[in-house]
Amino acid sequence: MLQKAGSPAFFLWQHAPCARASVHTMAIALFTDFGASDLYIGQVKAVLDREAPGLAVIDLLNEAPACNVRASAHLLAALVPWLPQGTVFFAVVDPTVGGARVPLVLEADGYRFVGPDNGLLSVWCARAARVELFRIAWTPERLTPSFHGRDLFAPIAARLATDRLRADDLVRVQSLEVDFGADDLSEIIYVDHYGNAVTGLRTCAVSEQCAIETGSRRLSYARVFGEVAQGEAFWYFNSQGLAEIAVNRGNAAAQLRLAIGDSVRVVR
Repeated sequence: MLQKAGSPAFFLWQHAPCARASVHTMAIALFTDFGASDLYIGQVKAVLDREAPGLAVIDLLNEAPACNVRASAHLLAALVPWLPQGTVFFAVVDPTVGGARVPLVLEADGYRFVGPDNGLLSVWCARAARVELFRIAWTPERLTPSFHGRDLFAPIAARLATDRLRADDLVRVQSLEVDFGADDLSEIIYVDHYGNAVTGLRTCAVSEQCAIETGSRRLSYARVFGEVAQGEAFWYFNSQGLAEIAVNRGNAAAQLRLAIGDSVRVVR
């Protein structure tokens, strides 16, 4: 469907990196705290399939830190570059769903996002060189107060990915209402099933010569697990480019009593 020139929908279509390609080259990436084995994400996928049959849907992460928007924002920003430009991110960690927060579409450095204006999209937005922001003006016939992910964000994400937004679906806005900024976060933002504790510190914020302190423990850098003895705690740069605390063949979160939100300190 062609969009009206000058409209927000036309802007997003015109500037999408894959705008001239078949819709089958597009994908929607899910980043939520809905839980991989709970009943919510299946309902979201059902709506996506109804609105955009055959479109690729990637479960990027459905175990984002529950209700922790700041930690999730830093985690999302670290994951975005590993997907191709043109990807539409369905990004929903939304503890105030049904409240006053604004539903958004963001286009930033070739990626597109659908989600709440509660800070979740703000870290990637703050680090991007080119940004366009839009409030979602479209309202579905049925909007459950507690499940905007299914009823509002999923249809918009599907239509955005298949270039079917109408001119009046979006309204351009100038800035985010909640902005965490571009700075790194000196906290644990995620713990994986191995017990490795991911921090919000990128390679630009800490060097290999530094130690990282958490609680009473000071940890040295190692490049990989095999460079330290079994059972030894250390930190390294993970595959997303973030400093991560680990124990060789052990559970760092259990051994060091780490949890999401715990502070860390860089010792130079």
